[in-house]
Amino acid sequence: MKKNNSSKNPIGVFDSGIGGLTVAKSLFEILPNENIIYLGDTARLPYGTKSKATVTGYSVEITKFLLNKNVKMIVVACNTASSVALPSLRRISPVPVIGVIKPGAKAAVSITNNFKIGVIGTLGTIQSSAYKTQIHKIERNIEVFSNACSLFVQLAEDGWTENKIAEMVTKEYLTGFKDHKIDTLILGCTHYPILKNTISKVIGKKIRLIDSGEETAKEVKRILEQEHLLNTQKKKGKHKFYVTDFQKKFKEISERFLGQPLHDVKKVKLS
Repeated sequence: MKKNNSSKNPIGVFDSGIGGLTVAKSLFEILPNENIIYLGDTARLPYGTKSKATVTGYSVEITKFLLNKNVKMIVVACNTASSVALPSLRRISPVPVIGVIKPGAKAAVSITNNFKIGVIGTLGTIQSSAYKTQIHKIERNIEVFSNACSLFVQLAEDGWTENKIAEMVTKEYLTGFKDHKIDTLILGCTHYPILKNTISKVIGKKIRLIDSGEETAKEVKRILEQEHLLNTQKKKGKHKFYVTDFQKKFKEISERFLGQPLHDVKKVKLS
């Protein structure tokens, strides 16, 4: 497969489902001229409860699908896939592949003052210790405290983000972090930024929240500049959306994640 070095080619973004749209939203804002292809593997979600081998297999299939669409870069907008599949994807991809973990970890390390960082994510992400490993690669002396917050995904998808139930669940998950006196919290799942207001209210405004999706979009821009692949067209980029199932549900929920309705979502079958 030849390296795709046309700046007009799209950026490929994928997730196990809908959460990665928060990453796509950051890309739309930071790189408005870029063409973007998004694939949500809605038939096989969630990835957070599946084995490393299964998640890697799914991610390889999606990467091949995106490469066939002539993408110039691949963004793994899924914390679980980012934590286990990147080495395999980089082996098969002629274009740069980046995940959401390294950019999020880098941002957290750069702003912590007391060297105590919290991480929340799905069970798969937390069990992989991917954020902790990445943080310690940058700075060994940081203490990292982690907690899996699986119910946040359903709350985000149901739009239950700022009601009493959301607050109760958030308190249950995050109270322990107060004892650890963290000053920075990484939202290690792409669904979690939807709950940002409630998380901030419960944990306290002084604790800085890191949105890995936002940090990833900044990293994408940096890499594209470095590789001379930024799309210099004056008009706004085209955005295409694909799912492996549940188009209707994806369209409905996507409005919450993107802040705008999606009209054109195509269903695809992965080999």
